[in-house]
Amino acid sequence: MNVKNNVLKVLSGEESDITPVISVTQVAVVEAMEKTNAFWPEAHTNAEKMATLGSSLYELAGLESARIPFCLTVEAEAMGCKVNLGGEDRTPQIAETPFRNASDIEVPDDFLSRGRIPVVLEAVEILKEKYGDTLPIVVGITGPFTLAGHLLGVENLVRYMKIRPSEIETAIDNSLDACMDYAEAISEVGPDIICVAEPTAAPELIDPLQFKSIVKPRLEDLANVIKTKKVLHICGSTQPIIRDMASIGYDGISIEEKVDIKTAKQDLGKGGKVIRVGGKTMNMGGETSSKIVGNISTTQTLFRSSPEEVKAEVKQALEDGIDILAPSCGLAPRSPITNIKAMVEARNEFFGI
Repeated sequence: MNVKNNVLKVLSGEESDITPVISVTQVAVVEAMEKTNAFWPEAHTNAEKMATLGSSLYELAGLESARIPFCLTVEAEAMGCKVNLGGEDRTPQIAETPFRNASDIEVPDDFLSRGRIPVVLEAVEILKEKYGDTLPIVVGITGPFTLAGHLLGVENLVRYMKIRPSEIETAIDNSLDACMDYAEAISEVGPDIICVAEPTAAPELIDPLQFKSIVKPRLEDLANVIKTKKVLHICGSTQPIIRDMASIGYDGISIEEKVDIKTAKQDLGKGGKVIRVGGKTMNMGGETSSKIVGNISTTQTLFRSSPEEVKAEVKQALEDGIDILAPSCGLAPRSPITNIKAMVEARNEFFGI
């Protein structure tokens, strides 16, 4: 089986003999760093190390994708924020932002040559040269709403949405310009999938009506400039917005374990015909034809549980009709490789291979 073709077939809405098992979110774990000698924080700034670590779970556990980078601070840094790159088991965080007001946000003329953007683009090219015909290459980017939150502070963003809504929409639009420039640059170097992460748009943080009126139109604009397959990831209990997520124009929507797969499939089935093929529920089209990606728990199952417990959760997700198996969010850096192997083994056992 060519794992790249299999993933792309599913995202294209074609029937597949086996459900892919990939990650569209953060994949670096400390055990893999030790085995490949590609450690954080160096792998955030060195393209060779980034590519090595981003493909490490394919090499060590059979995960059917490579995925880079390992955080959501690349764009904010290029916009002018100071970033603490963290350590071996700590992801980068925004340390300081120069933006005090929404009106301050502007995309620098040299945005695409700043910070780690050139490193990410080079790492894609390295991965393409090594795996281009066999392994799907996934690049994660930050959504415009989340980027605006990084630039202004999430608390300020949510508060200003209530008291200065027009000003905030301008800030999000300016952030969108940066996201679109970055997405176009990534598309040009030719990965297979771009995953747009919008964790700040979770229903726990903003009202679903605000998602529909403010976030959704910008995500549609961003989808229109992405020339690869594209997946939208939003954290949390996204059931209230799942039909909106699926109708934006992304080939897949990535969900956490808080979302019930069967209910989500039923909701999305209202926009297209759903049939049962080879033990899998397949959405055959319609306005909500996005494939569901996820939702094996990263905070509990893949991080803390036994391989047997991982396998049980994976097989239940397959029974429920998940389209593409994946961690529910970014892997915790101390997650054991044996649990990632267990994901792949459980999928194989389910399909009898």
